[in-house]
Amino acid sequence: MALRLTTAGESHGPALVAVLEGVPAGLELTAEYIDRQLARRRRGYGRGGRMDIEDDAVRMLAGVRLGRTLGTPVALLVENRDHANWVESMSPGKRQGPPPRAETRPRPGHGDLAGMLKWGTHDARDVLERASARETAARCAAGAVAARLLEEVGITVASAVVGVGRVTAPFFESGGYEDFAGDEDDPLRCRDAEASARMRASIDAAREAGDSLGGLFEVAVFGVPPGLGTCARAEGRLDARLFGALGSIPAIKGVEAGAGFALAGSAGSEAHDEITRDREKGLGRGSNRAGGLEAGMTNGEVLLLRAAMKPIPSLASPLATVDLETLEPAVAFKERADVCAVPAAAVVAEAVVALVLADALMEKFGGDTVDDLKAGLASYLDRIGDLWRPRAR
Repeated sequence: MALRLTTAGESHGPALVAVLEGVPAGLELTAEYIDRQLARRRRGYGRGGRMDIEDDAVRMLAGVRLGRTLGTPVALLVENRDHANWVESMSPGKRQGPPPRAETRPRPGHGDLAGMLKWGTHDARDVLERASARETAARCAAGAVAARLLEEVGITVASAVVGVGRVTAPFFESGGYEDFAGDEDDPLRCRDAEASARMRASIDAAREAGDSLGGLFEVAVFGVPPGLGTCARAEGRLDARLFGALGSIPAIKGVEAGAGFALAGSAGSEAHDEITRDREKGLGRGSNRAGGLEAGMTNGEVLLLRAAMKPIPSLASPLATVDLETLEPAVAFKERADVCAVPAAAVVAEAVVALVLADALMEKFGGDTVDDLKAGLASYLDRIGDLWRPRAR
């Protein structure tokens, strides 16, 4: 592993911390760049009241000097402004007087029950604070560093929402970044304005009913050279690493590349992307059903991934559960949450995909500095230049 990320922090603790090791020296990086990605994560139709409290401004604690990385671990901190309302409940020290109220009624669909059994606690607060999707703010900050590194070599990551509840928009099939990117001015970052309006109506109806909605989003990466990843060892296969990264985002229950699950119902003659040759571009494909991945390696086409997010499990009208203190039937406790967080999950997905690709890039081309990395990539592209040429982003 060339890059290594560690995060720490609880949802209502003082802050979230990310430490990213392996970033080469000489990468231009500013807090403003990271803050823009954190701001994109906060937005989206259907978000809850927590996003009105947080401003998610990053503090660079280590690894960056005078706007450039040093080659040492990059440490980032994102404060939780909501912590001011939880100081006593989340104190790391022993508390004088009675303990905070325990949450003994686990929510279906959350990690409450499994975590309470795993760690031997009758208070779901001990579990949910880390299981919360708030942790993804730290990964989003670190992912911005990875995205910045990818930009240095002409690789761009983007996402778009293509489904909320039962409403779907057309999936991306071909084109460039301009054809793919979700509309940043759209409340759901959806490319289809008509579908976005129907998605918003569905969210409004769910909010009125005290319910929540999940959905689908796509992540596309442009400018990826062939040969990242490997078929030589199972754990090095890039599709496995990408699927694992996307699956690690809270509430994600399914991931596919390219045509994905639809390929299971296709004949082989319909499923695979025939190889073509263009005098200007070199080797290419007539389609991209593989989503830019074959045998655990990038094949030079647009890397296209799609993920399914289940509805948020914290409901304004809670479901039935069992109170672990009395072992009697009960109603799950309420925790402030979003009605729909699909647009935010898509931004987090950009971050984790960028982290995996930056890791694969450093793994293949290495280098202590950004210039070393560029030189390694340039040498590789020169070697395969008669067969494959970089695609326009």
